[in-house]
Amino acid sequence: MQTVLIYGDSNTHGTKPLQRPGQSERFSPAHRWPAVMAAQLGPDVRVIDEGLPGRTTVHDDPIEGGARNGLSVLPAILPSHAPIDLLVIMLGTNDLKSRFSVTSWEIARSVERLVLAARDELPGLAVLIVAPVPVREVGGLKEVYVGAERRQEGLIAHLAQIAKAQGCGFVDAGSYIEVSDIDGVHWDAEAHVSFAAVMAEKVADQLGAEG
Repeated sequence: MQTVLIYGDSNTHGTKPLQRPGQSERFSPAHRWPAVMAAQLGPDVRVIDEGLPGRTTVHDDPIEGGARNGLSVLPAILPSHAPIDLLVIMLGTNDLKSRFSVTSWEIARSVERLVLAARDELPGLAVLIVAPVPVREVGGLKEVYVGAERRQEGLIAHLAQIAKAQGCGFVDAGSYIEVSDIDGVHWDAEAHVSFAAVMAEKVADQLGAEG
């Protein structure tokens, strides 16, 4: 059996689009892309969903608090699930919040730090980087993401370059789905199911290449 660990934020967790900050409703497994993808990959692939709402790449959150710094938590998560055949990283959306004031290049470099940290823990680990779906400054989270549309310019290209430099697979999620108009950040149930089909194919290809 092969093991895939998905390391992400609320869009991996399956958080429903929010009418306002502070809400927390989650789709059922039937409408969360990691679970739907797992069903499509079949019983020979174990998919571990490590999605935490608010998770950043490398930043402590001064507003929300909690263990949301992806870099600090990753060294504990990886060995707890080892052996791992493929690590999928889809982070960067929360870094776009105005409180962090970082550029798209800095977000991509932060994802690179996650890749390097993961391989320090598990040498030779195969990694698939997923560029998050671009956010929109609309709806319930508009004030949280003030200026995000400008800050995210170039992020996809920067992440693609990092993936190439580090020998990682790469998927641009925004080529397949869009965020919800309700909050400009999260996905609706249909998007989760659609993206699961895309990722099932990408993950199967990556596992085949590594096998």
